Amino acid sequence: MSWKTIDRNTVDADHEGPGLSAAAKEKIRGFFPRYPTRRAVVLPALHIAQDEIGHVSLAAMRDIAELLEIPPAAVMDVVTFYTHFWTHPKGRKVITVCRSLTCQLMGQPALQQAVEARLGVGEHGTSADGQYALMTEECLAACDHAPCMMINEKMHRRVRVEDLDRILADPRNDQLDVQRSDLFDAP
Repeated sequence: MSWKTIDRNTVDADHEGPGLSAAAKEKIRGFFPRYPTRRAVVLPALHIAQDEIGHVSLAAMRDIAELLEIPPAAVMDVVTFYTHFWTHPKGRKVITVCRSLTCQLMGQPALQQAVEARLGVGEHGTSADGQYALMTEECLAACDHAPCMMINEKMHRRVRVEDLDRILADPRNDQLDVQRSDLFDAP
């Protein structure tokens, strides 16, 4: 087996992935007055990119760096630090299983194994149909409802292995029951 040589000055467009749309760039610019520096907008900008593309591509990182007038490496540092940002395509719905001590004591290992078996993936993997992706987090701040998991932003509490098929079969399993903040979803 031989390794493919990569010329970092001429990365092909397929490897970079999609860039940001003009609408996404404008939404990011809308955050500038809310923060003391452009660099401080990096987290909202990454969320906007991930919401639009489904992950944060290299091209999107470059677009964000250009908008915020910071080095691309500074954007990549943030992307690779936080587990919620994906650098590759993910499922339409992300299942996040809590792995805190409380959830572990209340059955998280069996729940995670059941989710992995049901989806046919491991951590940061995406199901073959592209519907679900799986990740774990140290704590989802619902210890009194352990074990818990989130599907996108919707929390599922006291989840037992036998509840999993019912939860996954529900087409609204990721729909919040309350409206999100106007701060992020401003018109």
